[in-house]
Amino acid sequence: MSAMTPTCLFRREYEPTALLAAHPPVLRHPHKQWVFEQACPPGATHAGRVELTRWEAAQLPATRELVATECLAVPGTYDYSGDDAGVWHVNFADPQLFVAYGSGLLAQDELQAAEHPVLGALREALLAEGVPAKTEEQGAATPVLILGAERRCAIATAPDRAAGRPFGLYGNRFAAAPLKTLGPAVRVLRPPTRTNLIAIAAPVGHRGPYFRHQLEQVLVTAYTGFLAARSESRRRWPDQPVEVRTGFWGCGAFGGNRHAMTLLQLLAARLAGIDRLRFHTFDLMGQAAFQTGSDDLEAVLARGAPGEPLPGLIERIADLDYEWGVSDGN
Repeated sequence: MSAMTPTCLFRREYEPTALLAAHPPVLRHPHKQWVFEQACPPGATHAGRVELTRWEAAQLPATRELVATECLAVPGTYDYSGDDAGVWHVNFADPQLFVAYGSGLLAQDELQAAEHPVLGALREALLAEGVPAKTEEQGAATPVLILGAERRCAIATAPDRAAGRPFGLYGNRFAAAPLKTLGPAVRVLRPPTRTNLIAIAAPVGHRGPYFRHQLEQVLVTAYTGFLAARSESRRRWPDQPVEVRTGFWGCGAFGGNRHAMTLLQLLAARLAGIDRLRFHTFDLMGQAAFQTGSDDLEAVLARGAPGEPLPGLIERIADLDYEWGVSDGN
């Protein structure tokens, strides 16, 4: 497969101590402020540098040219295990980058921002500079990649009755939880680990079936983000395989269909030349949904041939008549 280079709209590099001092996160909810104080106490040291890039939506290939991406379905949610070299985690972003990081909400995007405090500072720095802090503009995807963000704490969001969190801390439950229950749920990481993120926004749900243009929009967004991660990895770690870790992106508050979002991410990874896709399925129902989406992709591929025009493949995906789901309210 020939190498493709996406277009970088802008690149910024920051020293995290100076960044946090100049553009401290604006934390509007006391729970978020408390978590930040545990993760970044006065005098905390920050290693390395953080790079932020924003990318123009890539044009899909004209024909079907797929690599043999290794696809792994694993239970649970992100564990951020192993070395960060060549490894990217998808941030289930809003079109406004990290827009709710300082609120009482703790869905996937906000959880990553709480565990990686520099992300809020990055948003504030972009706003201060007057450049777009957006993952989407005028209906077109503009993925934002973050390279080298420190993960300074881990927040347990699962229900734990013994710890006083019978319903967990995910989503809107975080703000409703008594502050005293946060202590056992927040583990400060010493030393911090480092994470590379692909911030991409999925379309918001509608009623009824997906339209073809909505499926193509999802595919272009994931393809652009994955292609940019491949480009950045080749620049930073030329000898490392490129791994993307993701899950049911867009299937919570945005109401996406799990089968469709599985199929489209698997296809995007193979189009973008990603070596390994690690898909976190959460639970047994998620595992079954992933398998259905994976099987659907194999079925539509079997009805075509390598080198076929890509629009024909997308049309067969549209013929699956995927239906939008319902927002989970988080």
